[in-house]
Amino acid sequence: MSMKRLLRLLVAGLLVISLGSVLAGCTNVTQRANTQDTWPKIEKRQRVVIGLDDTFVPMGFRQKSGKLVGYDIDLARAVFKLYHIKADFQSIDWSMNVTELHNGTIDLIWNGFSITPQRQKQVAFSDTYLNNDQVLVTLKKNHITSFAGMQGKVLGAQSGSSGFNDIDAYPKLLKNRIKNHSAIQYDNFTNAFIDLNAGRIQGLLIDSTYANYYIKHQKNPGAYQTTVGSFPKEKFAVGMRKGDTTMRKKINAGLKRLAANGTLAKINEKWFGQNVDTPLLKNQKTQ
Repeated sequence: MSMKRLLRLLVAGLLVISLGSVLAGCTNVTQRANTQDTWPKIEKRQRVVIGLDDTFVPMGFRQKSGKLVGYDIDLARAVFKLYHIKADFQSIDWSMNVTELHNGTIDLIWNGFSITPQRQKQVAFSDTYLNNDQVLVTLKKNHITSFAGMQGKVLGAQSGSSGFNDIDAYPKLLKNRIKNHSAIQYDNFTNAFIDLNAGRIQGLLIDSTYANYYIKHQKNPGAYQTTVGSFPKEKFAVGMRKGDTTMRKKINAGLKRLAANGTLAKINEKWFGQNVDTPLLKNQKTQ
């Protein structure tokens, strides 16, 4: 072996070792960050960063003016106002929400975030503040009135959503029926509804909160069919890093205070009217 080739091999080996050390260091930093209690730092800077999909009506979305509004926006601001902390919102790729949380880009995931066994392995959750269903939305003109009616049809779902995960978790309900046994993935539900209306997909699996709000605000709400299947009822909660035990206690206490002082009921009425399932208010009535 020539001296030049030997030197090249040595340099390449050193680069591999160095890169491995850097990656290992980054992993260790991320792991340490996920076990830290960040509340003292957040309390000191008086600011918390919340990650969301800013197209998810009515939980968090942008109006035509660009203003960010929504149920979760109002609720998060009300909770952190109790602690004199400003809630800032960061738009993220929803399929990367847990990665963004672990990397420290955001402090919380608060945007119609459902509790699932898979997510519980990666993040800690607050108490449930809203119950939700996964529903199949179709056009009435297509006469699809049940999950069975999707046999051989094209289904859409949002990437990284709990609905998309349910398709794989409960294959007998939809996966085994739909065309190619897989759903078309969308970055957001707005684009999915465009394809539904255009006939490119025949069904859309979506959160009932989004579906009800979206359909209600269309020119012809009667054109849509909403079908509740046998997927388990979902629970919306705030997602945070495992180490943020104080944050979890503060958010849970804040939600209970809003339920007790009437603020939560007002936010519910503003965005949903009476058509909403809120465990915290049910608990208030039974106490």
